[in-house]
Amino acid sequence: MSDATIIFLQLVIPVAGAVVCLATGRAPRVQRVCGVLGSIAALMAAVLLVARVDDAGVLAAQASGWAAPYGITLVADRLAAGMVLVAALVGLATAVYGLRDVTDGRLPWTFYPLLHFLLLGVQGAFLTGDLFNLYVWFEVMLVASFVLLTLGNGRAQLEGALKYVVLNILASALFLVGAGMLYGKLGTLNMADIAIKLQDPSEVALLHTSGILLLAAFGLKAGIFPLFFWLPASYHTPRVAVSAVFAGLLTKVGVYALIRGYTLFLSGTFEDLRSLLIWTAVATMVVGVLGAAAHFEVRRILSFHIVSQIGYMVLGLALMTPLALAGAVFYIGHHIIVKTNLFFVGGIIEEMRGSGELGRLGGLYRNHPWLAVLFFVPAFSLGGIPPLSGFWAKLAIVEAGLEAEAWVATAFALGVGILTLFSMTKIWMEAFWKADPRGEEAAARTGARKPLAPLVLPAAAFATITVVIGLAGGEMFAYAMRAADQLMDNAIYIRTVLGGLEGGVP
Repeated sequence: MSDATIIFLQLVIPVAGAVVCLATGRAPRVQRVCGVLGSIAALMAAVLLVARVDDAGVLAAQASGWAAPYGITLVADRLAAGMVLVAALVGLATAVYGLRDVTDGRLPWTFYPLLHFLLLGVQGAFLTGDLFNLYVWFEVMLVASFVLLTLGNGRAQLEGALKYVVLNILASALFLVGAGMLYGKLGTLNMADIAIKLQDPSEVALLHTSGILLLAAFGLKAGIFPLFFWLPASYHTPRVAVSAVFAGLLTKVGVYALIRGYTLFLSGTFEDLRSLLIWTAVATMVVGVLGAAAHFEVRRILSFHIVSQIGYMVLGLALMTPLALAGAVFYIGHHIIVKTNLFFVGGIIEEMRGSGELGRLGGLYRNHPWLAVLFFVPAFSLGGIPPLSGFWAKLAIVEAGLEAEAWVATAFALGVGILTLFSMTKIWMEAFWKADPRGEEAAARTGARKPLAPLVLPAAAFATITVVIGLAGGEMFAYAMRAADQLMDNAIYIRTVLGGLEGGVP
């Protein structure tokens, strides 16, 4: 199989999955099977891509044979391939979770096609090699995610969806203006070609103006301070399966765009923006964790922690050393798995007790110890407890901060880690450890009305992955280091994209 075929499969499979799910909408059981099988096929293709990229270094493919920078370019380096793999894994887990979570009325008819269209936008954003198509993939994600947010037609969902779409449309407008300025001056939107042309010192003023606009656009997508407020207002409102895939993937596309931009075509502005990025990362960590500490509903707490943890990833980018970038890459992979799983577990809690409000919960450890284990693993991994994956992710960022002598930012990162642990302990004590406020007999009788296997299986699988990464994550961190080395040396990326129709450079 050619390199181009492997790359294009990452987009063809989600499109085919969405079309098949639409075609089988009148046969719900068939549609669900097709939705899960499509996700399995996407995961297999992603595994193939990672294996090929890790061997070759960077792969590039041009649609319809139009050579870069004139055609539509798809590029897979180690960062992009790793993101594609984790996104496909989340897609499969969400498809399985949806078998039980999305069952009312006509909701399943729309859920599976939209899930595949959403994954199409995510994978396209990770693989695109030019700014305009990054905008296109952002819009594919926006349309699919907006409809997913409104499934169920509840008032809270519509309010959350409105906030979500308005702010994301603003981000898209800023993105278009920034990209348009680059195109008007340089005559290209191919990211590798832009990187070459912006090496000219005379273009510094243009680069700074565009860089600020793109930073604002990508920052809105990522949910960084002060552009995060749409996220906790919307992520707790839809179905749990929708919240989980959003929590795991959507903000990480914004973080990926920041990393790609500032290590490739915006690298000329980085030194001038380093301090801004560092303090933005610190503010994002602090505001997110304080918001989580102030709330008492499980999915609201978890939504604020998405914001908080994004700060660590941005800090890794801002430090811009091989270890810091590797830590950011590792952190993204760890956080996608852990945060998706926490929403899965939060959904099981809501299914068991009918609410996610901590004041109405209790006694879960006594009556459902297996659920306590499923929560403990991702929750305390998020808090950075060894030997779980979150400990190694935070350790890499902290060590990179100390090496860079970013003392204040590192101190905040450690402090936010403690507050994160406090928030997770709050959920543990209120939902699991304290007595059920309704009484022990009522707690013992309470349970799900339908089999929980489709909900428990993805949560158990992701908990297992979290433990495995923590206990034997050396190979994953070695992969992150290789990805960081590629990001630090973008000449390999540029040469692969502009050197021919298809190729790999070790």
